[in-house]
Amino acid sequence: MASQKVKKAQESRAKRMSRGRRSNPSKDDLERMVEEATEDAYDESEQVTGFYTMFENDLELPFNTVVLGAEVTVERLDLTDDDHIVVVCRRDQERQRLPILDLPLPEPPPKGWEWIEAYRHWAR
Repeated sequence: MASQKVKKAQESRAKRMSRGRRSNPSKDDLERMVEEATEDAYDESEQVTGFYTMFENDLELPFNTVVLGAEVTVERLDLTDDDHIVVVCRRDQERQRLPILDLPLPEPPPKGWEWIEAYRHWAR
């Protein structure tokens, strides 16, 4: 049954991507994505790792966005010792870590941005 849900979520994501514009995932899509990311996880730490894995596989890096009025380049992801997913942003020679939950998405968003929305949905 889980594989049917995963397949449905993948088809829904593919449909949105083919439209060439940002279309927010439905609540059902988000819940299927959460299930896909956390399917084999036994606790919250493993669930966060499941999302980190989805980001690593599907989120296209680097990409540019605006944080507090300044354009930054999101270069990479990191998983902290206390099980938080952060992005490493660069502006000129400065680097800053920012929780991915707080990351503003650009228009158009990078490929795989739906996973950030699914993670936000899960974190609520």
